[in-house]
Amino acid sequence: MKLLLLAVPFFVLAVALPAPAAEPLPCRSAVSHGVLPVWARTGFSDPKPRIAHVLGRRREIVAILFAQPLRSPPLRDRNNKILWVARRPFPLDANLRISAQRMLGTLPTGAPVSRTVPGGPGPSIVDMPRPGCWRFALRWGKRSDSLDLVYR
Repeated sequence: MKLLLLAVPFFVLAVALPAPAAEPLPCRSAVSHGVLPVWARTGFSDPKPRIAHVLGRRREIVAILFAQPLRSPPLRDRNNKILWVARRPFPLDANLRISAQRMLGTLPTGAPVSRTVPGGPGPSIVDMPRPGCWRFALRWGKRSDSLDLVYR
């Protein structure tokens, strides 16, 4: 919230103004080819593995992309394999629920789609119905995060 000070003879009047509404972010997949976060390295033989990945906005999950680029429809000889790694432990019965919305910049387009990864974050094949930038809302157990992935 911003504070507006108005000078009036002999006293100052303070008026509280509401903070401007946050602008929606345009859909953009921030694929990194750098070193995975420390908490996402389990199972890799290299102590500082470099692989394509997208970190969730809240930094609660990472999507490790074994298929790069992701394709819609998927190629005949290659799957859209994504390894989901949660930052913190989660209940074993907590499926990873994905609600995905195709975006054109900041605007949703088409119908949202749902996917489930049984058993929670882990290995998966995640296909989307058409190419474009997809905004993923992710929920597992009591945790949630979001990220954008581009399918070509």
